[in-house]
Order: sequence, then structure tokens, then C-alpha cells
Amino acid sequence: MSFVLRGEAVAASHTVEELKLVYRVLHAHLTEHLELMDTHFLLELQRFLQDRAIDDGVDPSDHSAWDVWLGNADAPTCDERVARRKRLGDQDS
Repeated sequence: MSFVLRGEAVAASHTVEELKLVYRVLHAHLTEHLELMDTHFLLELQRFLQDRAIDDGVDPSDHSAWDVWLGNADAPTCDERVARRKRLGDQDS
């Protein structure tokens, strides 16, 4: 595993399992750091992982299957997510 500076960009070599961990942690804290939401890094990471999931026969649009593939063993069901959903940026307690 390594990081290599290539001009203005950084190239990295990491295992898919490590990238899944990074994605899970970032995604779990998006409401605390909304500035991450549209970063090129997060979008590319998500797309890369979705492509790997598809390669493994997992449909990333099936949230339960996606969560299991990512390693979120205790992830809520889609019904539970919808019930708890709130608008990002809302400052409700």
C-alpha cells in the first residue's frame, strides 16, 4: 500500500477491504461533514466500490446487499432508513 505524488494528483494502491472501511467511515459521518458529499474523492471511491460489487454479483442499488458487501453487518433495513431520514444540513437535534 502506498501513496505516490503524480503532478498535482496522488495515486494510491490499497486493498478493496481497506477502501470499503474508509468508505463506511466516511459515509457514516457525512451529516457531520457535508463538505465531503460532493468531493471527487468520495464520488470516485463510491463508483470504484460499486463496480467491484457488480463484479462480485451484487447490485449496489439494493441497499441491503450493498451494505452486506461493504461489511455493514448491522446496517438498518431500507424501511428503517426511510423512517429516520432527514434533510442533510438540517440542524435538528
